[in-house]
Amino acid sequence: MLPRLFHIGGYSQATYGVLVALAFLVALSVISRLARRAGLNSDAVVNLGILCGLSTIVGAKIMMYLVDIPYYVRNPGEIFSMSSLQAGGVFYGGLIGALIAAAVYMRRHHLPALPTADVFAPGIALGHGIGRLGCFAAGCCWGLPTNLPWGVTFTNPLAQQLVGVPLDIKLHPTQLYESAAEFAIFGILYWRVRRPHAPGAIISLYLILYATVRFLVEFVRYHEQPNPFGGPLNTSQWISLALAAVGAAYFLRKVGRASTPAAGLQARSR
Repeated sequence: MLPRLFHIGGYSQATYGVLVALAFLVALSVISRLARRAGLNSDAVVNLGILCGLSTIVGAKIMMYLVDIPYYVRNPGEIFSMSSLQAGGVFYGGLIGALIAAAVYMRRHHLPALPTADVFAPGIALGHGIGRLGCFAAGCCWGLPTNLPWGVTFTNPLAQQLVGVPLDIKLHPTQLYESAAEFAIFGILYWRVRRPHAPGAIISLYLILYATVRFLVEFVRYHEQPNPFGGPLNTSQWISLALAAVGAAYFLRKVGRASTPAAGLQARSR
């Protein structure tokens, strides 16, 4: 755990911010390379990536506030507290915000929606994996107590002060679970996107894989606020189920169509 990377005089740099910036730049580099390979307007795609990055930050914060509405109603001062402002927010809120911004931008700049989404998918997975390392460094998004041998113990008082992570208790390393899964997803998507595929196949595969990972990780992730909907599943898990269903329906439809002889003849005639 390393919530602060360095101090210079009165200035200190959060490790989380550095890793998020690195994640954004690496993701943008991958997306730009794949866009050129797919014959898309690379400059327009990079600009879209920058817009999506900003929209992700806004959307993640908004979703964080919406999920914990009862808490922020009781504690309105926490909305602009240092811990809330430094928190990464809810990833699904960022994803939704980015999708809305992307839909508007692609329509105005005449970028094909599905091929563009396909080149974004590997970059999103890689960037998210790096970003989760930032979560681990900061101590946020921590897991439930565990006795498993790979459990982690946070000890930095600054991290507890900033994000509230419990100290000296063995916890599930949920940040590392998700980070490792995202790197694996990136490898799968990067391999698949460079092979012949139907438009939308890569982004739908990403939705299936990430939603499955997030659904499972949520069972061992700590949530300070109660589930606003009640029941065994929280908000992120319901969103995961919805996204996995959408991704699976589209992916299976495309795979089924691609496996027919007619589709094969069309693919060879292009």
